[in-house]
Amino acid sequence: MSQQAEQSKQPVSAVLAGPYGHPFHPILITVPIGAWVSSLVFDIGSLIVAEPGFLARGSLWLVAIGVVGALAAALVGVLDLLAIPAGTPAFRTALTHMGLNLAVTAAYVAGFFWRRAASDGPGPVGTGPLVLSAAALVVLAASGYLGGKLAYRYGVRVAAESTQAEGYRTH
Repeated sequence: MSQQAEQSKQPVSAVLAGPYGHPFHPILITVPIGAWVSSLVFDIGSLIVAEPGFLARGSLWLVAIGVVGALAAALVGVLDLLAIPAGTPAFRTALTHMGLNLAVTAAYVAGFFWRRAASDGPGPVGTGPLVLSAAALVVLAASGYLGGKLAYRYGVRVAAESTQAEGYRTH
């Protein structure tokens, strides 16, 4: 294994980014993904039910929770980025992954304020904020693909195969 590949497996800070073989970033990304997917479900539900106000308010809160979770995941993700040697395909993939995630987070921040400004009481979520959320989720899926490529193809923050082999030894 090359020294560059080994470097990308080690945490910059085990306390902040997670110990070797147990990165925190994959755990933290579940918060914004879950919140934002749920907000879209609430958005769609607000167009179907007779009294949509509770779903529109719930969706607004889910968008906010997702933004806070995305910021936490981004902070830890930057630490993982710092472990990747510059100039490598893994580093370029990580920069694209980060850029897409920042764009998605910015879209949800804008969507949050759009929803707040457009809120006329107990009505459903507007078409604009709903379309923005759906488009942001498509971009998030593309970014998730790149995150998977970082972990499963390039092995960023994944334990070395020699360490993984311990789980397959029979006694």
